[in-house]
Amino acid sequence: MTVRFRRALLPVVLILIAVTAAPFQASAQDRLTGLFINLTTDDTWPAGMAISFAHRRALANGIEPVVIWLNSRGVYLAVADQQGDVPSALHGQGRSIQEMLADFIADGGIVIACPTCSAAAGLSAEDYIPGIQMGSWDTMQTYLFDPSIRTLTW
Repeated sequence: MTVRFRRALLPVVLILIAVTAAPFQASAQDRLTGLFINLTTDDTWPAGMAISFAHRRALANGIEPVVIWLNSRGVYLAVADQQGDVPSALHGQGRSIQEMLADFIADGGIVIACPTCSAAAGLSAEDYIPGIQMGSWDTMQTYLFDPSIRTLTW
């Protein structure tokens, strides 16, 4: 083969490879259908970042479902009647964590509180803002073991 013929053939070969491989390529959206955020802290700075990421990045871009799992000290973030040491302010955002969670839920996000952690903190479902679900094994395994859902931890 001459050099000129090889150069002319290269674009054709590349196009053939691209066309035949296209059905096997999936976009990131096709591969990722959900996000599970494990939120263990009541520190409002990382908590606000986690809620904002879940809402403004994942949910707003069509990722479904987007679940925030409040556990360990994270359960304090969803307490409706904020008193004492329970956190509510978010650094630099001008909105409370509870307002951020409520907006996330209103837009289709799911927030689940760990029942064991809630009990250890002296909290029950009635203590939380509207829309917070109390977790159960049946609920959690649906999200935790779904291969299309990715997990992030804050």
